[in-house]
Amino acid sequence: MTVQRVNPPELSPPAGFSHAVVATGSRVVFLAGQTALDQDGKVTGKTLPEQFARALTNLLTALRASGGTPADLARVTVYATDVAAYRAHAGELGRLWHRLAGRDYPAMAVVQVVRLWDEEAMVELDGLAVLA
Repeated sequence: MTVQRVNPPELSPPAGFSHAVVATGSRVVFLAGQTALDQDGKVTGKTLPEQFARALTNLLTALRASGGTPADLARVTVYATDVAAYRAHAGELGRLWHRLAGRDYPAMAVVQVVRLWDEEAMVELDGLAVLA
């Protein structure tokens, strides 16, 4: 697989995402939305960063089980129940991403939603990966 991250100089410099990702490979993995659910199906974490870390860990667990690595992520969508809180914690969330997923940022979007499936959930991540 080859992944090329494209960040045109005509666009605002990306921080924690890539403007475009061109991926070629033989397998595409569609990753279902992951929240901060533990193995018993209970939402864990009382803060947005705690829930983000668990949701990202869950997403990466599904990716690794499919034979991929964080560098294979081409697209991630973050659904947050409070974008203002997400922005307020952006630095910490970025450090969590870096620690758990590395520096290869996929194309990303953050979307505010009224609520998620589990009422206690504050954030959900889904994704698309391209594997060799």
